Amino acid sequence: MSQTHTKNRALRVRSDVLAGLTTSFALVPECIAFALVAHLNPLMGLYGAFIICTLTALFGGRPGMISGAAGSMAVVIVALVVQQGVQYLLATVLLGGLLMILFGLLRLGKLVRLVPYPVMLGFVNGLAIVIAMAQLEHFKQGEHWLQGAALWLMLGLVTLTMLVVYVLPKLTRAVPPALVAILGVGLLVWLLDLPTRTLGDMAHIAGGLPSLALPQVPWNLETLRIIAPYAVLMALVGLLETLLTLNLTDEITESRGHPDRECVALGAANMVSGLCGGMGGCAMIGQTVINLSSNGRGRLSGVVAGVMILLFVLFLSPLIEKIPLAALVGVMFVVAQQTFAWASLRVLHKVPVSDVLAIVAVTVVTVFTDLATAVLFGIVIAAVNFAWQHARELYADVHDETDGSKLYRVHGTLFFASSTPFLNQFDPANDPAQVTLDCQHLSFVDYSAIAALKTLRERYEKAGKHLRVVHLSERCKQLLKRAGADH
Repeated sequence: MSQTHTKNRALRVRSDVLAGLTTSFALVPECIAFALVAHLNPLMGLYGAFIICTLTALFGGRPGMISGAAGSMAVVIVALVVQQGVQYLLATVLLGGLLMILFGLLRLGKLVRLVPYPVMLGFVNGLAIVIAMAQLEHFKQGEHWLQGAALWLMLGLVTLTMLVVYVLPKLTRAVPPALVAILGVGLLVWLLDLPTRTLGDMAHIAGGLPSLALPQVPWNLETLRIIAPYAVLMALVGLLETLLTLNLTDEITESRGHPDRECVALGAANMVSGLCGGMGGCAMIGQTVINLSSNGRGRLSGVVAGVMILLFVLFLSPLIEKIPLAALVGVMFVVAQQTFAWASLRVLHKVPVSDVLAIVAVTVVTVFTDLATAVLFGIVIAAVNFAWQHARELYADVHDETDGSKLYRVHGTLFFASSTPFLNQFDPANDPAQVTLDCQHLSFVDYSAIAALKTLRERYEKAGKHLRVVHLSERCKQLLKRAGADH
């Protein structure tokens, strides 16, 4: 038994190490690209990736998930870097990290449950399209698209990489296909001395160890006024992307993560990154998909990915800089294809129109704006639809009693959207002198429900008739008591 256990453990360690190695190769160009987007030194992106990836892997609430210097964060901070400089960014990363920790300590991670499934699908699809579109930049030389032989060579190498990633799992599962594809295509380019762009053409990544230092900014209220809006936005975007990626990882691995623990770990990792001169970051869906599809399930895979990035910077930069961009582009195209929820297209004609609208709208908004806007937009659509559906479901059974009175038995939920349909069920002008409202099957949700009940009573009083309300639930009585209405 113990021998089998030891063997399984050794296999797990091996698959985590290989998955981490594969993921590190995919992390490097992304982090460099995002650092350049934010007008920062590429090393800031790599330091951020090393610190955030390693710490969230060690202490986070979701083994197998990869965090690093994410694109969504870069987009948020670019204006601050341009206007105020790098030191203000580091202070923002510190404050953003602190807000993330607070979010986790207040146990707000469960708020992600408010994100409906169609919005989740839209977010995943949008992100897959963004990952694919981001790769198109590598088909440019400066401002111009590649042409002639350079274009055909790039396309050929990208196609070869994708073929290896798709075909290799059919032959063997001993090694991650993405790793074989990156190293194989890299070796081919080197042996044949093919004239194609490499990672070294993006940036030189050689550097030393990150050093600990407080951001060089005046520690006063004026600085806080400058950085606070960016820090809040950064924390919100980072947490949102992280929690949605955590949900996706839960689905893929069929296990449960701890969202609050992940928020605290991510916040702490961002604070350390800010103190060591690194970018802010959060979970990265593309790299997480690479790690999971390479069989990285444990904490070790994230730690290996993080530590490898540091080793690349310290010792292996000459080798890493030789990796052709085409190989990394090919892997990211496969990731985009694997991330896209193709099943959502197959069910479009089977699900309600409102859900289809939510999926499509969130996908489009994710592609053209940013994640936070898209998810907020999706939640608003879902909430409005939910309110509309529930408002339509309210109805009344009407009975004429033997004593000449009238009984209304109302079914449904009484809240802001259904208060008008509720009042429309009654006819105070033509009803008898005695009317009973039976609330046994009626749920009161908010103050609008209390206001609707008061309006109804006033209408009957005005008509010189008596309205009796029976079978109020304890919650309704509490609501009425709080509102100061006698029931």
